[in-house]
Amino acid sequence: MAASRSSPPSYAKYEVRRRNPDPGSAALLVIDMQHHFASIAQAILPALNATVDLCRKEGIPIFFTRHRHKSPADYGMLGEWWGGDLIIDGTPDAELLPGLHRRVGDPVVEKDTYSAFKGTGLEETLREMGVEEVIVAGVMTNLCCETTAREGFIRGFRVFFSTDATGTLNKELHETTLKNMAYGFAYLVNCERLQLAFAGDVELTIEKEVKKRIREVDQVTKTLSGERKGSL
Repeated sequence: MAASRSSPPSYAKYEVRRRNPDPGSAALLVIDMQHHFASIAQAILPALNATVDLCRKEGIPIFFTRHRHKSPADYGMLGEWWGGDLIIDGTPDAELLPGLHRRVGDPVVEKDTYSAFKGTGLEETLREMGVEEVIVAGVMTNLCCETTAREGFIRGFRVFFSTDATGTLNKELHETTLKNMAYGFAYLVNCERLQLAFAGDVELTIEKEVKKRIREVDQVTKTLSGERKGSL
């Protein structure tokens, strides 16, 4: 009996576009990996940290967002929608998870709505850094991650959305967002794809360096050959 093969994920049929991030113009946005979402965030922490490590190795700037509310005055529609289930600044729920591969100096973007762009100055900071692409990871897939990705796209950034370093309440919500992202907003990536993409960049850099050295050697050889002919 032939071995059974796992069926492709439901979002695969919408993924008709593929592209690799450019480390020279990308930034990683790690969304809301906080105690409030610990049950979801812990499940994706290995993939999230692997994504952070891969990006850091490539010199890609990494931003962490932290969702919090200072008072009912900034609840907005979230207060109506979620009632008392909001993250209050200064409480343990508002703090980032200790297991994150975050380093001193990694910026933390404070936000009070689903989007990491609205009212945070993030876009201006990215523009000043020359960032043209954003890689989105974190929680929750279908809320803050999706909203940030959509708004990034609308603001003119090329968006990459992680399939394994994002998480939410269940598979249905997660894959529905991935379908929407693949269809209209973002290139899908995961740890394996990023690793292969960045390895390709390394190989390309080495290849370019080798070709450069060959050209230099050829030039020296031609120069020496010309000098010999001139001395005859």
